[in-house]
Amino acid sequence: MFKKIIIHQANINLGTIGHVAHGKSTLVRALTGVQTVRFKNELERNITIKLGYANSKIFKCKNVHCPGPGCFKSSGSERRKSPICDQCHNKMILLKHFSFIDCPGHEILMATMLNGTSIMDGALLIIAANETCPQPQTSEHLAAVKIMNLKNILILQNKVDLVSKEKALSNYREIKNFIKGSFYEKSLIIPISAQRKINSEILLEILIRQIKFPSRFFGKSPYLLIVRSFDINKPGCKVDFLQGGVLGGTIVKGILCIGEKIEIRPGITTKTKKGEIICHPIKTLICSLSAEKNALKYVIPGGLIGIGTKIDPTLTQGDRLSGQILGHKKSLPGIFVNIFVFYKLFKRLLGISKSNQNIHLIELNEILMINIGNTSAGGKVLKKKENIIELSLTNPICCNLGDKIALSRRIEKHWRLIGWGIIKKGKKFFHSKN
Repeated sequence: MFKKIIIHQANINLGTIGHVAHGKSTLVRALTGVQTVRFKNELERNITIKLGYANSKIFKCKNVHCPGPGCFKSSGSERRKSPICDQCHNKMILLKHFSFIDCPGHEILMATMLNGTSIMDGALLIIAANETCPQPQTSEHLAAVKIMNLKNILILQNKVDLVSKEKALSNYREIKNFIKGSFYEKSLIIPISAQRKINSEILLEILIRQIKFPSRFFGKSPYLLIVRSFDINKPGCKVDFLQGGVLGGTIVKGILCIGEKIEIRPGITTKTKKGEIICHPIKTLICSLSAEKNALKYVIPGGLIGIGTKIDPTLTQGDRLSGQILGHKKSLPGIFVNIFVFYKLFKRLLGISKSNQNIHLIELNEILMINIGNTSAGGKVLKKKENIIELSLTNPICCNLGDKIALSRRIEKHWRLIGWGIIKKGKKFFHSKN
């Protein structure tokens, strides 16, 4: 049964993280054949700005005597028939189906990267061999995945084709020193060239052997993190042919089926004349389910899913519903406007090349940025007692008590990661029942 499911839907989410221009999008394109840099402003600047997504199937030759790593091959998600082995010309079998989450590496897009970590089961840390290690966002991204308790981490030493053997070995030693004493000290370091696909078969073999299938909870109420939302109607579309908004995200637990009634929280947020915030959770119906170009009747946890709904498309255009939670009616957690957080600060500031950047203590009335799961919000510090702070949020969030959060502070005009916390309690928001 499970083998039939992974033919159509990815079952493991892998993030590509690391400093800007180290080859994250190039690697995803090499493994999937999909260009994740799609938007006009991304193409003009040649950087990833929004989270990119692409799926890849990894196959292995049926012939047990076929030598590795050439017995492995990857293809796009739309391939239905098994490919033929390039070495012995036997048929190949599907072993795993990955969804790759291509995170931006630029310092000003750290919040987007943090939102991406919420849906990852593991990550590939890409480090360019032609630059010194660590670069600012290399250390910041590694700290971010540590906050989210990601254990499946592989380190890829990219662009080895651009440097000499001596330079590659020197860079390898820099990487080893960088991770020494950290949680990821024993992570594999794999030299590759994403552009020329050097060692790509070795990477595929290691992905099969090292990236373990995470624990899933199929029997619980569905809980989906929305990371993208779209209006798929083209300009000038006639009213009779308009389609509802489309949501993109990944299921953390449970199963969703076509025709089910769902709820999205916090939903639409409005203000009264007195300035009071009112939340209107969105209730709708699932009209279609898809994974890339594969149409599905139901979806399980893992992989990036597209959900067609009957929502007014003006509410979903431009990622307006990104950061919200989807599930069955009356099964989702509460909506909070104030939260109490137990927090810990890092020993030093990450993401800045200057050495010895000390992190100052959090102060009353300070504005912080917090990332909770797939959403980010501003938070004003109302109270502080030892390692507990009360935050008043700029916008309501739907979350569970006990969720981990990332804390960022505005330093030199950019939000910098300064620590992490756990939500201990909060003041629930009584939303509109309409």
